[in-house]
Amino acid sequence: MKTKWYALTLLPILLILLAACGGEKYEAPPADAEINVAVSILPQQYFVKKVGGEHVSVLVMAGPGVNPLTYEPPKGQIRALKDRDIYFLMGIPPETAWLTEVQEAAPDIQIVDISQGVPKTDDDPHIWLSPRLVKTQAETIAQALIAADPAHEADYQANLDAFLTELDRLDEDIQRVMAQNDATGKTFIVAHPAWGYFAADYGLEMVSIPENATDAQLQDLASLATSKGVETIFYQRGFDEKTPAKLADMIGGRVVPLEPLNPSWEANLRSVALMLAKSAR
Repeated sequence: MKTKWYALTLLPILLILLAACGGEKYEAPPADAEINVAVSILPQQYFVKKVGGEHVSVLVMAGPGVNPLTYEPPKGQIRALKDRDIYFLMGIPPETAWLTEVQEAAPDIQIVDISQGVPKTDDDPHIWLSPRLVKTQAETIAQALIAADPAHEADYQANLDAFLTELDRLDEDIQRVMAQNDATGKTFIVAHPAWGYFAADYGLEMVSIPENATDAQLQDLASLATSKGVETIFYQRGFDEKTPAKLADMIGGRVVPLEPLNPSWEANLRSVALMLAKSAR
């Protein structure tokens, strides 16, 4: 009887813990701004805050340490969207799976896809890694914020203008880094092909390791790396890390992480630019 009593006493506690582990427990950021928005990935939060300033509160769906491609939003996070005015999409594949639940939980939320109007190459969704393409995204964000909160149009427009100036300066600085390191036309090898737009903007050639690469494919890449003098293989945390490490061993090189989802967006791109400029061959 004593054992049964303990079991009955512990059962509710276990159920609560299991629910929490299953992602039911979620604490949303306060929805107490003039405009409360949701975004899919961390770099978008940077863009929205740059344009919206003090007038916006931002909920990020795939937050720190999360792989958006495999992320399943907990029920609590989906429910929290009912308190949001706008959901800014990025045009990444997992959003398609999320949207049905989002629209059921928050039928009044406005959906704005900031990838609209941005020229894409081979349906590559990583448009947030090009300062030039982010300018279009920022303008879309500003238009949506002004439409939702016209009382602060002047603030949003001023913030947008300042951000566009920052983006131009960043673009110029990266071009200078590439020129100073004679990196134009040079090759870098990466496991997750997130940096295609960045490479195109700054005259680099990105070569990606195929998913589930065969030994023959790795040998071809090793030969390419040797012929180009490439000694660094880049990878993304949360994705396959064993294959790039194997390729690095084959060429006697090293592996270095690149983080396309870093929330400190500008600082990250400056760091990546320097790494690529110095490592590309």
